[in-house]
Amino acid sequence: MSPTRAWVFGVDEAGRGPILGPMAISVVALDRQAASALRRAGVVDSKDFGAGPTAWAARAELAALVTRKAAAVSVRLVEVDEIDHYTSRGQLNALERRVTAEMLRELDVGNDERIICDGRALFSPLVALFPSLEAVDHGESAHTAVAAASIVAKDARDTAFAAIVARYEPEFGPISGGGYINAATRRFLDAYRAKHGALPPEARKSWGAKNDATLPLL
Repeated sequence: MSPTRAWVFGVDEAGRGPILGPMAISVVALDRQAASALRRAGVVDSKDFGAGPTAWAARAELAALVTRKAAAVSVRLVEVDEIDHYTSRGQLNALERRVTAEMLRELDVGNDERIICDGRALFSPLVALFPSLEAVDHGESAHTAVAAASIVAKDARDTAFAAIVARYEPEFGPISGGGYINAATRRFLDAYRAKHGALPPEARKSWGAKNDATLPLL
């Protein structure tokens, strides 16, 4: 690792809340020039784009731009089985911290490099491992690296969910609702269970368990 690289590492996730499909966590490293270029290109919080095909296309285009401009990009899909393993024990926050720490280590982030994570309560414990880490709420609004990470993570989540829709649409018709616990998602899950006697493998079986931010870091 070079001690001279002037990068900001932004961290964000997408898909923490849905009952259907994986969660995506992304780390994006930007230098000052890349951050300025991405701001001018319209990189903001992924949630600002809304939902639906138009929003998905806009995020996909910007995610590709982030990948081209960033000094480093890492994204990981956390699959349903792993989410269930942690959430059934009330450890979803611990899972997010563990995966984030692994990703930062893989990027060889040094103790003196700036890391900004979205979620003060969620990510503050990682300061014990990365002294220069800043855990802030609404980080996407203030830091381009975090906004870029949010777009990359949401694009990965969008792609994963689109694959789920494509898998089941021939059997159950259009699947809307984004995988969140809402009427549209419930209709699909109820129809699947009525036909197959169980929830689909992409559904989080433990959903509804308590998520406790005070549990151990790793």
